[in-house]
Order: sequence, then structure tokens, then C-alpha cells
Amino acid sequence: MSPRSASVNEELRRRSRERLLQAAVELVGERGFEATTLGDIADRAGSARGLVSYYFPGKRQLVQSAVHRLMHRTLEEALEREPRTEDGRERMARAIDAVLGLAHDRPVLMRQHMAGLLHDEGFVQCPEQRRLEELLSDTVARYGSQDVAADYAMLRALLMGAVYSALVPGVPMPVPALRAELFTRYRLDWELGMPPGSGPGAGAPDQDLSRFFATEDRTGAS
Repeated sequence: MSPRSASVNEELRRRSRERLLQAAVELVGERGFEATTLGDIADRAGSARGLVSYYFPGKRQLVQSAVHRLMHRTLEEALEREPRTEDGRERMARAIDAVLGLAHDRPVLMRQHMAGLLHDEGFVQCPEQRRLEELLSDTVARYGSQDVAADYAMLRALLMGAVYSALVPGVPMPVPALRAELFTRYRLDWELGMPPGSGPGAGAPDQDLSRFFATEDRTGAS
């Protein structure tokens, strides 16, 4: 049997890393960070346990990369969904809704992610984070930014603050209120993006918000 080519080996490594990232998202979302071990993640991914430390220096870095992967995949799907658009205001609205949607739909996982950012390791620079940065930077550029680096950093800070506010146990801010604040900040019409409870023709902030007002109940669990 001839040895595998470098490109084949690289693809196998990529797939192995992807399986670990997906397993981390699933398990931390189900159990929380502390109850999930690296061994659990390796087992769920069908990987040898030694591979985890080969790709990641520790559990916190693995989980942060896994959440950044989930974020950039969710964001990319929102930005590219049909009908596809190059309109900067619509793409900004879609980006905001994609991130707020993760806070609503994945409260345990996103709460653990926010907590992890405050630990000593801080913000992990990884391929997944860089892809997320590329998408958000492109969003602010299409929106019309004259200083993409500064405006990307501000958008990132505002989104992180909104996610944190939506997930504070006991006193979560309603997602529609956070959305309204961000939409006002970026001068976006409520009908852009994916309004809460939307199909086509969703209405104003006080209409059809039942899906998002459930956030308070769902984020109370850890």
C-alpha cells in the first residue's frame, strides 16, 4: 500500500479536529463545561484521547474554538441565505440576529463561552475565531464603515455585551429589547434580518415576540 499523500493526511487531520469541535459543542450544551471532560469529548468524537491534546492545549481552549466555529457557521449561513443580498444594512441585521439567536437557542453553551472569556487564558486566537472576525469585518465594511478594524471591534463588543445581558441568570434582558437597542445603534429597520417570530412580513417590536420572550425561562437553567 502506497503512503498517503500530504493532502490526504491534511484532510484527515481537518476532519478529526472538526469532529472534536462538534463533540465539544454538543456535550457542553448538554451538560455544561464542568461536567464535560476531555475524555468525554474524545469519546463522542470517536477519536483517540491523545488527539485532543495534539490539537488543543486544554479544555477551555477547545470549547472556545468550538463555540467560535458554531458562531461563524451560524453567521455565514445567515449572511448567505436566500434571498442572498449585498445590501450592507440587511447583512448587518442578519449578523445581529444570528448572534442573538445563539444566545436564545444555546443558552448553556453561550453562557459557558462568556464565562470562559473572563478566565486567565482570555480570548483564544484560532482558525475559528479568525473566520468569525473575517465575517464580521466584512459585514461592517459592507455596512459602509470607514474604519473597519475599529468598527469590527465595536460590533464585537456590542454583540458580546448583548449576549451576556441575555444570559445573566435571574435577570436576563429580553432578546427583543437587546435587538431593538442594536438596531437603533445601527439605524436598521425592524423588518430587516429575522425579526422575532418572523416569517415574511413580521411586524414591529411589540408584535409576535413569543419565541424570544421565552428566553427568560430558558436561560434560567445552567
